[in-house]
Amino acid sequence: QVQLVESGGGLVQAGGSLRLSCAASRRVFSINAMGWYRQAPGKQRDLVARITSGGRTNYADSVKGRFTISGDSAKSTVYLQMNSLKPEDTAVYYCNIETVNLSYWGQGTQVTVSS
Repeated sequence: QVQLVESGGGLVQAGGSLRLSCAASRRVFSINAMGWYRQAPGKQRDLVARITSGGRTNYADSVKGRFTISGDSAKSTVYLQMNSLKPEDTAVYYCNIETVNLSYWGQGTQVTVSS
């Protein structure tokens, strides 16, 4: 069973930066894509950023130009650099790794941005 472990969340003031990391407990083969999602209280879980095994990225409109996703499929790790954070970025952030047959999720890490 593969476990994804996120780290790097915390409390930051508006305008600050955080870097989230996600590592799998063992190598995941046949990765199609890796991504970050977030869920604010009372809201659904939404895509923040995603990177394919070929290196293509896509971002939620709300984070374009502020967040950058990167990853290493061979190491089954994915990162999210978050700059110019806003209070509306406050949420639990989850990493995700998609393979041909499975989708793995981390337990989530809290990001809180104070105004």
